[in-house]
Amino acid sequence: MSESLHRPDVSFVIAAYNAQDTLARAIDSALAQTGVTVEVLVIDDCSTDTTVEIAESYAGQPVTLIRQGQNGGPGAARNAGIAAACGDWIAVLDADDAVRPERMRRMLACAKATEAQIVVDNLDVVPMHGGLPQRMFREDDLHKLAILTLADFIQSNIIFRSTFNYGYMKPVFSRRFLVREDLRFDESLKIGEDYMLLASALASGGTCAVEPHSGYIYHIREGSISRVLERHHVDAMLSSDSLFLQRFALGGQALIAQRQRTRSLFEARSFLTLVEEIKKRSIGGVLKTAAQNPRALRHLQMPIAARMRRFMNRTGDNPVERGKALQKGRSS
Repeated sequence: MSESLHRPDVSFVIAAYNAQDTLARAIDSALAQTGVTVEVLVIDDCSTDTTVEIAESYAGQPVTLIRQGQNGGPGAARNAGIAAACGDWIAVLDADDAVRPERMRRMLACAKATEAQIVVDNLDVVPMHGGLPQRMFREDDLHKLAILTLADFIQSNIIFRSTFNYGYMKPVFSRRFLVREDLRFDESLKIGEDYMLLASALASGGTCAVEPHSGYIYHIREGSISRVLERHHVDAMLSSDSLFLQRFALGGQALIAQRQRTRSLFEARSFLTLVEEIKKRSIGGVLKTAAQNPRALRHLQMPIAARMRRFMNRTGDNPVERGKALQKGRSS
């Protein structure tokens, strides 16, 4: 009997670090896929809680635990999972998220119909403090998109442009395509590693089909690294983008979009520097940063206006307004 008969359709790669509260939900959702065969690879990134024990509790099911020798971050953990995967398709699943049972059946059908090497789908976003999930993208818009191009993808990932962008999508990749093109996650990135892998896959000539239904359930968590952008994250993204441009020769709309993205990253870096200087109460640092990139100032306009109003209320003669300002100050 040939090896291909034993190969699962999909390998779910779950990087896990101290994920004891959510890991079982993620694994269960992967195992619950209908119409396809799956394997689940849990890569423990040196957890100190019961993450390992939870993964080991799935003995007898197609769940494999891989333990990293040292904590290397999500990119390194996912690369270890991809290297060990046997499935025809690779699906990355975050340890605090979940997938709907019909997701992979729909995505593989979409890939077959379009002869695509990559497929993305819609997401439902679960708010941080509970409440009903919200659909990230309008299904009609994704129906019209049909195929995601490199230019569209880069354009969507310009900093400060929108709350959600195509970078939040969780693509599934043909394993054969990733191996052939030597594509892996950039392990130097703690934020943006998902973006860079999909951008590189598209720049390598991969076709990315869009399945408009929502199959991925994205949970926003307080303190999640993907929600807290710091200057060193932007520096790493700029470095990774530079290597991306060295590897791939972009042209046309993709190159125009990349230039806009690069400008936005420098703008974001200046903005974060401004925030740091303001926190230090360094007038000289604020003026120097503003002079170097005046566009970064516009992102402070709304916070500054709100803080000024709050300050005026606190120091004004109206005791009611003063009380409201103090109450807001405690809750912010």
